[in-house]
Amino acid sequence: MALKIYNTLTRKKEVFKPIVKGKVGMYTCGPTVYWYQHIGNLRSYIFADILRKVLLYNNYKVKQVMNVTDVGHLTSDADEGEDKMEKAAKKEGKNAQEIANYYLKLFREDFKKLNISEPDVWCKATEHIKEQIELIKKLEKKGFTYKTKDGIYFDTSKLKDYGKLARLKKEGLQAGKRIDLGEKKNITDFALWKFSEKPGVRQQEWNSPWGVGFPGWHIECSAMSMKYLGENFDIHTGGEDHISVHHTNEIAQSEAATGKKFVNYWLHGAFLMFKGEKVSKSKGGLYTISELEEKGFEPLEYRYFVLTAHYGKPLNFSLGNLEASKNAYQRLKNIISEIKDDKKINKDYLEQFEEAIDNNLDMPNALQVLWKLVRDEKASGKYQTIKEMDKVFGLKLLEKEEISVPDEIKKLVAEREKARKNKEWKLADELREKINRKGYSVDDADEGARVGKV
Repeated sequence: MALKIYNTLTRKKEVFKPIVKGKVGMYTCGPTVYWYQHIGNLRSYIFADILRKVLLYNNYKVKQVMNVTDVGHLTSDADEGEDKMEKAAKKEGKNAQEIANYYLKLFREDFKKLNISEPDVWCKATEHIKEQIELIKKLEKKGFTYKTKDGIYFDTSKLKDYGKLARLKKEGLQAGKRIDLGEKKNITDFALWKFSEKPGVRQQEWNSPWGVGFPGWHIECSAMSMKYLGENFDIHTGGEDHISVHHTNEIAQSEAATGKKFVNYWLHGAFLMFKGEKVSKSKGGLYTISELEEKGFEPLEYRYFVLTAHYGKPLNFSLGNLEASKNAYQRLKNIISEIKDDKKINKDYLEQFEEAIDNNLDMPNALQVLWKLVRDEKASGKYQTIKEMDKVFGLKLLEKEEISVPDEIKKLVAEREKARKNKEWKLADELREKINRKGYSVDDADEGARVGKV
C-alpha cells in the first residue's frame, strides 16, 4: 500500500510522491525559545516525529530541518508588541542568548524523554540573518515590499493567490475587520524587517540596507528552509494555529521570491484541548513534561496518550485521561515482557499495522492492531513484529525497566505472600489493592511474586 497523507494545501488525502525518488526533505516549525514548551506544543513534535518514523519505515532517506526562533517573534501576530525573547531576557535578568540556550536545552531534554528523534539540522534565526536579508532584498527587487516608519513590509495585494493555504478571502477580511492599519497598505501585509525604535537599546539588532533592526518572524522559516532543503521541497509540518498567518505568509514570501511552488505537502497537527478549549495558560491543563513527571507520569505514557488520537483531530487532555493511558501503557509493557522471541515475523499483523500507518498516520488504528497481536494466544512471531512496529510507535515496548521497589512495598508483598500461603484470600486481595494504590502491581508466578509499576 502506498503512503497517503492529508495535504492542508489541497484539503485532500494524497499518495505521497517525493521530488527525488527515495529521499524526503522535511521542515518542522520549531520552538520560540523564551519559555518552557508545554504538552500542547509537544503534541505537535510527537506528530512530526511519527511522520518522520513512518517515512523511514517506508525506506525513505529523510532530511529533517527545524528552526529555533530566538529573535523576531513578537507578542502579537499583527507585527506589534514586544519581542518575546527581549521580554524574557528583561524579566529573567539575563541576555537573550542565555535565555535561548537555556530553553533550547530543556526542549532537547524533552525530546529525549519523549523518544523524539532530533532533526538533522537545528537552525537558529540569529545565525541566519544574512540569508534573511538576502531574501528580503530579492523581494524588494521584484517589487513586493514597501517601507513604513517601523519596518519593511510585504505587500500581499501584489500576490494573486495570497492566502491559498488558509483559503483566506481578502475582500471579506478587509470589510469585516475594523482596525487601525497604521501605514500598512492591506490588513494582511506583514513585516519582513522591523526597525529598532531606539538603536542600541535592544539586545538583538543588526545593520541592514534599510536601517538597524531585526527580522520579522515569518522570514526566518523561508530563508532557512530554502537554504537547507532547496527552493521547492517535500513536506512542511506545524500546528494548525500556523495555517492562517505564519504558514500563509511563508508561502507568500517564498513563492514571490522564487516564482516556484514552495512546498508540496503541508501537514498540520490539531490542538491539545482542555475542557473543550485549546490548552493555554489562561484555561489550565498547561503542564510541562517535568511537571507531569512530578505528578507520577512517565514521559512515554504521555507519548502513548498522544497516539490514542489521530494527529489531525483535537485531543482532550485531563489528568484522568492521562491516567487511563498510563495504565494501558504499563499493562501493555507487562504483557510484552512475558513474550519470548521465536525469531519469526507475523506477516498478517504487520500488514494490518502498515496499512494503518500508511493511511495518513492512523496511529489509533495501529495501536489497536498491536493490542490484537499481544492478546492473540495463537499468534506466532509476536516479539519480532512488535520490534518492527515500535520503530514507528517509539514507545520502547521491548525495553525492560529496572524497577526500584521501596521497602514499604516489599513488606506488603511479603505479607501478601504469607496470606496466600495461609489461604487467607480476602487479606491477600486487600493487600494487592493497597499495593496498587501506591502505584505498584503484583503478579503471581511460579517463581514467586513479580512486582511492576501500575
